[in-house]
Amino acid sequence: MHWRTARSIHDRLFAAYGAQGWWPADTPFEVIVGAVLTQNAAWKNVEYALENLRAAEALDPEAIRALSDERLGELIRPSGYFNVKAQRLKAVCCHVLDAGGVEGLADKPTAALRQDLLAVNGVGRETADDIVLYAFHRPVFVIDAYTRRIFSRLGAIDGREGYEELRGAFEKALGPKVEQFQEYHGLIVRHAKEACGARPACDRCCLRKRCPVGTGQADMPR
Repeated sequence: MHWRTARSIHDRLFAAYGAQGWWPADTPFEVIVGAVLTQNAAWKNVEYALENLRAAEALDPEAIRALSDERLGELIRPSGYFNVKAQRLKAVCCHVLDAGGVEGLADKPTAALRQDLLAVNGVGRETADDIVLYAFHRPVFVIDAYTRRIFSRLGAIDGREGYEELRGAFEKALGPKVEQFQEYHGLIVRHAKEACGARPACDRCCLRKRCPVGTGQADMPR
């Protein structure tokens, strides 16, 4: 991907939607929990689950680990797949505690932190990178289904690239800028919800003049 393409798209999205302030969380640990719960779930449902944990005074790793699987599943039920996510959340909490808490994880270099998270049951690349970028503020670009959809339609990628290839392309194009990575990801999520859904609403797309889906031709360099 050409660096001008990546930055041009960012600028157009920012002009359309403004700052997103993504990821919404009060603490790094809340980011970690949210990253696990948002797998295959709408964020609003994750918010309900987080609120349940907060109301039960269970929004910390020791409290979550101490809960029975049944009770934890009940609390996070709004996020869907709650039995599976309860197991994954406990595995992540055990990892956090074994590492000496969030502070212990924060002491790790970025590559080691990422590999440690990927070794936890149920933590894939997107979840790990959500955590690394938003909880620990490291310059790792998150690739999700929205990113693939939008940039494939724009013709900036062909959509068949592997996760690491795409992540590397964005990081090379943009440079190691944590705040920009965070904001860009939030803008991508916003645009996917506002205009570039599974069925695109090209009439309200701020990128339509540059999109083959909206215009029939692309004018951006790859």
